[in-house]
Amino acid sequence: MSHYTAAHLGALPITDLACAQAAIQMARTLASRSGVELREPPPEPTGCCGRGCNGCVWEGYFTAMAYWRDEALLQISD
Repeated sequence: MSHYTAAHLGALPITDLACAQAAIQMARTLASRSGVELREPPPEPTGCCGRGCNGCVWEGYFTAMAYWRDEALLQISD
């Protein structure tokens, strides 16, 4: 059993795919412990060209993931 808390989830920066995936797992575990059902997280991008574009699809994904995580924390905390 994991010993992380909502504070751990809230402090996790969503800056790369590994952190985003960890946030999803942590949120789902915490929600399960609390008996809360979360909406699905945003899907990972599939259309990145890898050229470091301004406004890359990954930037949008990380922003959406941070919002999803914050929304999950509000549900878990209620």
